[in-house]
Amino acid sequence: MVTAVQSRIGEITDWFGGSLEGVRWFFAPGRVNLIGEHLDYNGGRVLPAALELGVWLLARPRADAAFRFASSAFPEEIEVKDGDLGYRPEHGFANYPKGVLWVLREQGWQIPGMDFLFFSNLPSGAGLSSSAAVEVVTGFALAAILRRPLTPQGLARMAQRAENDYVGVQCGIMDQFAVTAGRENAAVLLDCERLTFEYVPLDLGAYRLIIINSNKERKLAESRYNLRREECQEALAILRQRDKSVLSLATLSPDLWEAYRPLIDRAVLRRRVDHVVSENARVKEAVRLLRMGDLPGFALLLNLSHESLRDFYEVTGPELDALVEAAQQAPGCLGARMTGAGFGGCALALVKADQASAFEEAVQERYRTAVGREASFYVSAAGNGVREVTEEVQS
Repeated sequence: MVTAVQSRIGEITDWFGGSLEGVRWFFAPGRVNLIGEHLDYNGGRVLPAALELGVWLLARPRADAAFRFASSAFPEEIEVKDGDLGYRPEHGFANYPKGVLWVLREQGWQIPGMDFLFFSNLPSGAGLSSSAAVEVVTGFALAAILRRPLTPQGLARMAQRAENDYVGVQCGIMDQFAVTAGRENAAVLLDCERLTFEYVPLDLGAYRLIIINSNKERKLAESRYNLRREECQEALAILRQRDKSVLSLATLSPDLWEAYRPLIDRAVLRRRVDHVVSENARVKEAVRLLRMGDLPGFALLLNLSHESLRDFYEVTGPELDALVEAAQQAPGCLGARMTGAGFGGCALALVKADQASAFEEAVQERYRTAVGREASFYVSAAGNGVREVTEEVQS
């Protein structure tokens, strides 16, 4: 990706007015969640990994107080005045960095006018956290340029608030934290209640993680994502009437949930809790199996996770179900599931490296036949989190 950005240096220089003096370069990865879906806002543990794919940001302060935003992924260029940081749907992608500016201003940061130019090799709307990458890289760049300290937890919380309070998606903190704290060849085991984390080695041996884009784009603010969160909050409120020690749905053990199940009358709410409790248990087991090097056991958990997301949490849909079924039946595949929030986006498969081509061909044929769409495939190892890359680019 460095080469891809450098190949457009003429275009970049023109956008910055003919000179790159004072421009600093930053990179934030996308993320793939190995297992632990829809647990971050339910107080559970999740197991994401940062990708080598991601979002680049070129940033430079301006002499005036305006903010200018452009992206290689979108045709429009947005410019706003210093005091005009309100959310506007017509501003599209620019609302994500604008949200970060809005949050930091709310926290008392004095921010000069800035030019922001984004490049990305992440598919937009595919569930690989392109929005979180944009938010995190914007906050990281501003902290670096203004010499303001930000801890990983502080950066992730700031980016999450931009998504929650400005964009309007009531996401948890997993995406922003994985983008911030990712490490090469490791997954991040994050306790979303306490914001404590540890790294789990991701040694896949002869296998590779292949990300498969359904090419059904979804916009979370317009999907049923917020409804799922509301349903979980409703179920938690009912349980807390009986037991105040239940701080989140993920604090329920399987045995305690079975004891409390009769308290919830609505079947749909019981299904939501079924997923949260079983998925949280799967994360713990997945960590144990990965540390043992038991990839077949880990892959079985991927399959079970998808079944739960399909039947209990109901966030998959025809495209993702067809894609995962095609992957599970394809040569070399140990296991597969949807990854991300659902309602479209991507699936994840654990595939024998020497059968990757045959796997992709078989999945493409079955998926095209089932839903009339083409899938896209990405292979990426686990990479590092957000960082400045000015010296790397200029060397």
